[in-house]
Amino acid sequence: MKKTSTSPASTRGPADHEVRNQIVVAATEHFSRYGYEKTTVSDLAKVIGFSKAYIYKFFESKQAIGEMICANCLGQIEAEVRAAIDQADRPPEKLRRMFKAIVESSLRLFFQDRKLYEIAASAATERWQATLAYEARIQALLRDILQEGRQSGDFERKTPLDETAMAIYLVMRPYLNPLILQHSFDYAEEAPAQLSSLVLRSLSP
Repeated sequence: MKKTSTSPASTRGPADHEVRNQIVVAATEHFSRYGYEKTTVSDLAKVIGFSKAYIYKFFESKQAIGEMICANCLGQIEAEVRAAIDQADRPPEKLRRMFKAIVESSLRLFFQDRKLYEIAASAATERWQATLAYEARIQALLRDILQEGRQSGDFERKTPLDETAMAIYLVMRPYLNPLILQHSFDYAEEAPAQLSSLVLRSLSP
């Protein structure tokens, strides 16, 4: 059984150091071409033109580099989800847009860059902190929509909020978790509308 990551990705040196960004950019390109699992820190050192020891001044491991890349990818998905939600005025439509954006953004990551998707798969398998933090933020965003809907009278208030939020999150999870996502393609086109409609009916006051 693989160890679960419970601490932030281990980085070293100044957080805004341009060398750190240079390493991440080069690693992203290399992982995109050759894959995360097949690449070593020595490989990255050769590509970037740094010594392996110098890279370790900024990242303590290949996973730490992968976590930063993973966090960047997940951050982009989250930004797209938030932008979609911001386009809606009422909570029901916000929930619909959230479902749709999550599915579309997650599938885009899978189809457009399969090598980077491998990093996301590793992150999900080993429960990297970047993944855990992303899931927590999505759940918090979902709770905010539910809370707003309860205050506006669009959603029922009898069920405990945390219970409702977790149930809906589990409905979304096949399109959030890259390990499950690969088995959900057959329903990706109709899933956002059908699942959100089902959830919204369950939330009716």
